[in-house]
Amino acid sequence: MSTLRTDYSIERLHERQQGKLPDLLGVRVIALKEGSLTAELTVRSDLLAPNGFLHAATVIGLADTSCGYACWAHLPQTARNFTTIELKSNFLGTCTEGTIRAVAKSVHLGRTTQVWDATVSVPDGKTIALFRCTQMVLY
Repeated sequence: MSTLRTDYSIERLHERQQGKLPDLLGVRVIALKEGSLTAELTVRSDLLAPNGFLHAATVIGLADTSCGYACWAHLPQTARNFTTIELKSNFLGTCTEGTIRAVAKSVHLGRTTQVWDATVSVPDGKTIALFRCTQMVLY
């Protein structure tokens, strides 16, 4: 079973995202601990769909980034990286402003695969999406 690596920090994750999609979305990691990671982003007009509501891709971007960063921080010591092999999301609500938060939690931290669940919510605690992804650990 993998555990949280001491060589990964919130600062290191933020450095790695510079100029990449998580940076464009405005993802901010706010907590990293054993078996979980919490991140958020501020909803902006350019992250909305043409119908005026939060674009599903924005929600998936936050959830997938949260799970991916958590996976990175929990890779086995001899692993060199990971890649997503499956993801799924269910949308339960939406928003048009404010901040959304994703809490990623480990379900399985194996030597060859990891499974992560993320719950995306708005500030009042209402869940707007449930997300699951499976990561293949690369050696």
